[in-house]
Amino acid sequence: MSDIVVVETSLGNFEIELDANKAPITVENFLRYVEDEFYNGLIFHRVIDGFMIQGGGFDQKMNEKKTRSPIKNEATNGLKNKKYTIAMARTNAVDSATSQFFINVADNSFLDNVGTTPQEFGYAVFGKVIKGTEVIDKIKVVPTTTKGFYDDVPKETILIKKMQVKD
Repeated sequence: MSDIVVVETSLGNFEIELDANKAPITVENFLRYVEDEFYNGLIFHRVIDGFMIQGGGFDQKMNEKKTRSPIKNEATNGLKNKKYTIAMARTNAVDSATSQFFINVADNSFLDNVGTTPQEFGYAVFGKVIKGTEVIDKIKVVPTTTKGFYDDVPKETILIKKMQVKD
């Protein structure tokens, strides 16, 4: 049985089915953040229609939340960055993902693993949205702006009210 996480946002709720068989390290990491209520009160801080929506790192004032240590990148797990899948955000370093995640709003095959260099390694998919895709579709088209150093920030806050594992 796979875990399902319910994500309550200011624009509605959606559910993510996690794939612990293909991405055990990533799923365990994500679930620890969920169980610690880390994501509650954070925002979707980067929204690019035709690409992805990203969250899990910043509060409403664009302050970055302190995370645990980075995890191993599981982008070689065979899961693809298809529309409505969830993957870990990272820096240019392959094994740098912590708490930030993104939901693909298009098929983004250029994010899939194709080699061993940081550019080729890809982004680890670890689940998919199975309910509430209309909420994702609502989020992806919100107007965005620049706030400080950050581009593509929604003009109106999209709050992650609560994340919890479904019973």
